[in-house]
Amino acid sequence: MDVKYKPIGVINTQFKGAGGIPIQPSRAKGVKGRVTLLKNFADGLKDLDGFSHIILLYHFHLSEDYSLHVVPFLDDEPRGLFATRAPNRPNPIGLSVVKLIRIVSNVLHIENVDIADETPLLDIKPYIRYFEDPEELKIGWLTDKIESK
Repeated sequence: MDVKYKPIGVINTQFKGAGGIPIQPSRAKGVKGRVTLLKNFADGLKDLDGFSHIILLYHFHLSEDYSLHVVPFLDDEPRGLFATRAPNRPNPIGLSVVKLIRIVSNVLHIENVDIADETPLLDIKPYIRYFEDPEELKIGWLTDKIESK
């Protein structure tokens, strides 16, 4: 099976390389960015301005080779890649929930951005807490490392 994706736009931020990018949007409070959608997708933005937050799916264009075991940023023990949010993956697809500030034509102004500059955008979805909030949340190896909300 051959799977191919084409970017629908680009994400622009202040982070010109892999260094210095905040780890997760919760660590990027107030960091602004911009998403420029290709013009032929602009009509798909209709009604998105009613949402406070959006999910961005993107290609980790700076990602290099991956390992099935990584040491995550909150730990010093190697963990299975799929139990982490490390960017170097077999299919380097990223996901971030960001705050939507405003939409002007085909440009989305966003905040709380943890993404490198010139990142290819694959998709946008509205963030809906009602849909995303599981009743019983377990956070695995992170249980004693962060407060569960």
